[in-house]
Amino acid sequence: MKPDLRTALAQRPRVGDGAMATYLYQLGLPIGVSFEEYNLLKPEVIADVHRKYAAAGAEIIETNTYSAQYNKLLKFGLEKQTEEINVAGVQLARNAVGSSAYVVGSIGSVRSGAGKNIKLATVKRDFEEQIGALIGAGVDGLILETFFDLEELSLALGIIRKQSDISVICQFAVEDPHRTADGTPLAEAFRRLKGEGADVLGFNCRSGPNGILRAISSIPHDLDASLSVFPNAGLPEYVDGKVVYSATSEYFGASALKFADAGVRLIGGCCGTTPEHISAIAQALSQYDPEQRPQEQQERSTTAVETIEVTEYQAPDQQVGGHSNGNDEPNIVELVKQRHTVIVELDPPRDLDISKFLVGAAALKEAKADALTMADNSLAVTRMSNLALAALLKERVGIRPLAHIACRDRNLIGTQSHMMGFDALGIDHVLAVTGDPAKFGDLPGSSSVYDLTSFEIIKMIKQLNEGIAFSGKPLKQKAKFIVGAAFNPNVKYLDKAVQRLEKKIAAGADYIMTQPVYDAELIERIAESTKHLNVPIFLGIFPLANGRNAEYLHNEVPGIQLSQSVLERMKGLEGVEGRAEGVKIAQELLDVAMTHFKGIYLMTPFMAYEMTVALTRYVHEKSGAIVVDE
Repeated sequence: MKPDLRTALAQRPRVGDGAMATYLYQLGLPIGVSFEEYNLLKPEVIADVHRKYAAAGAEIIETNTYSAQYNKLLKFGLEKQTEEINVAGVQLARNAVGSSAYVVGSIGSVRSGAGKNIKLATVKRDFEEQIGALIGAGVDGLILETFFDLEELSLALGIIRKQSDISVICQFAVEDPHRTADGTPLAEAFRRLKGEGADVLGFNCRSGPNGILRAISSIPHDLDASLSVFPNAGLPEYVDGKVVYSATSEYFGASALKFADAGVRLIGGCCGTTPEHISAIAQALSQYDPEQRPQEQQERSTTAVETIEVTEYQAPDQQVGGHSNGNDEPNIVELVKQRHTVIVELDPPRDLDISKFLVGAAALKEAKADALTMADNSLAVTRMSNLALAALLKERVGIRPLAHIACRDRNLIGTQSHMMGFDALGIDHVLAVTGDPAKFGDLPGSSSVYDLTSFEIIKMIKQLNEGIAFSGKPLKQKAKFIVGAAFNPNVKYLDKAVQRLEKKIAAGADYIMTQPVYDAELIERIAESTKHLNVPIFLGIFPLANGRNAEYLHNEVPGIQLSQSVLERMKGLEGVEGRAEGVKIAQELLDVAMTHFKGIYLMTPFMAYEMTVALTRYVHEKSGAIVVDE
């Protein structure tokens, strides 16, 4: 007879299951529906997912009831079937896996997404109904997952404890590795939940293994509770109308050992994970022996977040001399035909403090960066408007701004209005991008618009240059936009990626900016594969900050692939040593890139602008001695 769940988790690391909703999406089921209703409409499909996870090695199976609450089901007209859907979810999981695995009832936040303003009394009622149905149907435990607010999670836990002594897993979704989304220090939140009766505490969703490993470092060593983690399969990417995830099953297997070393006792997967990811976790843990693992890998403190120290520059009180943005200056396309030209990316702040951003911009201006580019809420994380920052860069720093324009956040009306604003401010260099899906950012209740594809937005912006509105009506005068397009060469079939790039050029793209490249041979292949194109390419170089940064980028960020040699060189490096090696690797890549491309696109890691300042200077110092292939 197997022990109860509480005892089982105390014995050794256990394997959880993987995603339900995103896996159903991968199987071809549509989004925008209630996946929980499939407990009634497509019970065999749900049961088959449970069986696949159990066969992969999952010892804990979650019911398909994450959003099976009155208010979440209300928008689908299913609110009167709340109890039926929850009971069916338990029965399906139990019948699918029998006694081979524990069945835990999945409960998500009522207030997540668009439900932030739901009254507390309503939240309480919804939790009471769902919790009662799941416990009554005979689950082995309950998992409260993807919670942002400590008070709401505490409320749900309190309701459970009034009804039962059943095992309870409490999991936050966090971005800051030290605090919950409502600002509560994680140590404080975990101590409180432990005191209120939580058996297992941990994290799921929002982050891949790297981010959750960092959050684990915030958990007090003396907290007497089992830990759980259900990371996403890296960050999502929107490709050809589909959401895809980049983290491999092999990476999840390696990460499982790191989690186990850090004291985690339940390891599964969230968005983007599949039975293959769970199988890799199970295989990694099958012979796990902490006594055989290096001691230094068993300290949570090794995953602590590093604060990168940067050299401070005096922010300018007025516009700095040098490159201006007047009409008499050559644009980026004209400039790169004459000499090596450097575009540097600097992330807009996620708060209201722009001082460090402007200091970094001034430092890059002094290093003779030719343009400063700013993403448009990249990775669907809310940042300050790059339109506002672009105007400030022109006014206070005197450097050419280059703003990314994402298809995700604005409909046709908003996009044209946005572009008209850029034109009025004299900001004429832009990069058209698709944009990462909104549901995976820091405001998961927001919508992805995608009225336009990246091809269409290029065409529409160039149409403004003809003095024609998106509607086809005249605009009295013509805009002067120089429009860039993004290119990801880190793919299996480079020729197909180039064909896609050719379509963007046909749509009107004036120049190309690539994802970062970490392989000298790939740089040469890109040069050979694109030599027939008649627009300049800015080759992307992203200096690595440390070994963990390298591992994260390679495994969890879409569109980025590091060579094995780079991964080996960065492995285990931290602090000054890590940044120094990262800059050295970037310089070696620049040595190759500059012989093939006059355009260089540098990306600044963690606002450590001194790294891209050094690389910008490196490009200009070497450019006189390098002849570019024609």
